[in-house]
Amino acid sequence: MSQHHNCPCTSQCALQSVLESIGGKWKLPVLCSLSANGASRYNELLHNVQGISNTMLSQTLKELERDHLVLRSEYLEVPVRVEYELSAQAKKLQPILVELIQWKMELAQSES
Repeated sequence: MSQHHNCPCTSQCALQSVLESIGGKWKLPVLCSLSANGASRYNELLHNVQGISNTMLSQTLKELERDHLVLRSEYLEVPVRVEYELSAQAKKLQPILVELIQWKMELAQSES
């Protein structure tokens, strides 16, 4: 009797879900900026993430917040102050991203 093995990367695959949460052109740079600089206001992120437009930053922050990777805090001051910071889940992701960077560097060294 043959056994059927489903591909682990189906539409309900956890890995696919993770890649959707951090994929795209701007999500990792925004996460990287928040990691390096801590809680940041919108204009600070706009300045720190080179090349991102207002529209893309706004969309990216909404998606990261929806995926529980970024926390948005609103302070009722005049004017209202809003800050973004990494969530606990995003902080857990940092060592994994460092491992991916190291893996890529090792791969590049072995190819040269």
